[in-house]
Amino acid sequence: MTTPAWHGVLVATALPLRSDDRTDDLAADFDGYAEHVRWLAANGCDGVVPNGSLGEYQTLTPDERARVVTTAIEAAPAGFTVMPGVAAYGAAEARRWAEQAAEAGAPVVMLLPPNAYRADRRAVIGHYREVAKAGLPVVAYNNPFDTKVDLVPDLLAELHGEGLIVAVKEFSGDVRRLYRITEAAPGLDVLAGSDDVALELAIAGSPGWVSGYPNAFPDACVRLWKAARDGDLATALPLYRTLHPLLRWDSQTEFVQAIKLSMDIVGRYGGPARPPRVPLTDEHEAIVRQATEKALAEGLS
Repeated sequence: MTTPAWHGVLVATALPLRSDDRTDDLAADFDGYAEHVRWLAANGCDGVVPNGSLGEYQTLTPDERARVVTTAIEAAPAGFTVMPGVAAYGAAEARRWAEQAAEAGAPVVMLLPPNAYRADRRAVIGHYREVAKAGLPVVAYNNPFDTKVDLVPDLLAELHGEGLIVAVKEFSGDVRRLYRITEAAPGLDVLAGSDDVALELAIAGSPGWVSGYPNAFPDACVRLWKAARDGDLATALPLYRTLHPLLRWDSQTEFVQAIKLSMDIVGRYGGPARPPRVPLTDEHEAIVRQATEKALAEGLS
């Protein structure tokens, strides 16, 4: 059987931004992004998720956002998944981004519920119905902290039962959710969405991890995931303990800046984030730097 495109370690990619001396703006470095996609593939990752929150999609122009997708697809080797995020304030706009992804050759997209307001159940279902019209498989993204909409198990079951979603990126941080979701919606894949509960969800049978920290430590994260999925805790737990001080940043407000700083420290270009994000405080920078340098000292990459 062919492995579904949304299985394995899919990296929510950071987007390199560089100063433009002509405008004082931060311009997207598409050549650098293409190289990063190829590097992640060479280091064992199974795919990338461009235009997620880590990719700062909210700050991109429409042209930039479209080019991020085409750049990733053109850089991806055969068999390497590109699953664009297609979140938008309106369902029609999200559908158009899904259509753009389909035209570019993406096999699947990832979709938040409506995020302009606290949508009710009817609005959430209508949102996913609209985006499903693009014809691609949809992975729902449950992030109740940022969207204020919780894709609870029975709602996911309804979406899945109607054929609107094939999987969910579960970011609630509640490891008990996987069991409730799989009971309510047999056949719906529950992907680990929070880096700091990846081991727990892998042990529970999650078939995939949509993750941020492989941007800096792809080999270690892939080894962690595979060992945990195989039940090899003698390998997985030491890796998890070393990485966990970093993985928990994925659930913090400053996750973009933290992951980009770790990239800089390990020798990958992370660079700055676009406003309204601001640099880490000195205290937070010191914490991220210490944890990253400790992982490097232990031979992780």
